Amino acid sequence: MADSKERRKTLRKPAQKTDTKTAENKIPARHAPEEMRKQIEEAAYYRAKQRGFEPGHELEDWVQAESEVMRRNGPR
Repeated sequence: MADSKERRKTLRKPAQKTDTKTAENKIPARHAPEEMRKQIEEAAYYRAKQRGFEPGHELEDWVQAESEVMRRNGPR
């Protein structure tokens, strides 16, 4: 029994160290996926509000908001 436990330990993938200088950490906060989604949601909301929340334009609001946020934030 002890042998099988030892064997499982050796077969496990070693834990990876987290390098603080990864490409993800070099991305400005405004480009983080969560932050960009938040900005898009907010922009889409204000587009809908400006229209009086008339239904049927949700996708259009989202796509225009996404374009606006991408343009405002610039390239990654």
